Amino acid sequence: MSEQEQKINATEEPIEEIQKEEVEQVQSDDPLEEAIARVQELEEQLKTQVEETTKKEQDLLLRTRAEIDNIRRRTEQDVEKAHKFALEKFSKDILNTIDNLERALATPANKEDESIKALFDGVELTLKELISTVGRFGVEAVGLVGETFNPDLHQAISMQPVEGFESNQITAVLQKGYTLNGRVIRPAMVMVAA
Repeated sequence: MSEQEQKINATEEPIEEIQKEEVEQVQSDDPLEEAIARVQELEEQLKTQVEETTKKEQDLLLRTRAEIDNIRRRTEQDVEKAHKFALEKFSKDILNTIDNLERALATPANKEDESIKALFDGVELTLKELISTVGRFGVEAVGLVGETFNPDLHQAISMQPVEGFESNQITAVLQKGYTLNGRVIRPAMVMVAA
């Protein structure tokens, strides 16, 4: 090496040492700044986590409230249906009594005889009162002659071409059908025009 190179190297070495010392001083000053930066970074992470957790908890709260509202609504509907259709079994059983009273009135008898006429009048009044009573509780008769056949309300026994009736019209009712608050408890047995 020449002397110039040695001088340059000699001047460079102290520069490098000075720079190392400055870096060490900066680094010795940096722990506080690094700690502050680290704390700020952790605060930001914590803030992000808190926001995410808050959003999740709010979503969970909303979903839970919606589920509670759905359960409450379903329970109210179930209770309403229970009240509305509690008489279904009783209504089905009472329909036989109505049918028997109607059959009694349909029997051919000598209605000129006063004792028989009084009996028929009593049966007719009883039938009217019974129909009125079940009607107050939501029981209604379905299946009238001339109505259009509805498979939800009627049960077709046979189909025959009949003059004076259009296709799919009820021509005869063999047994009345009944609904309880709109729900069929017994379909009407009918004959339908073809």
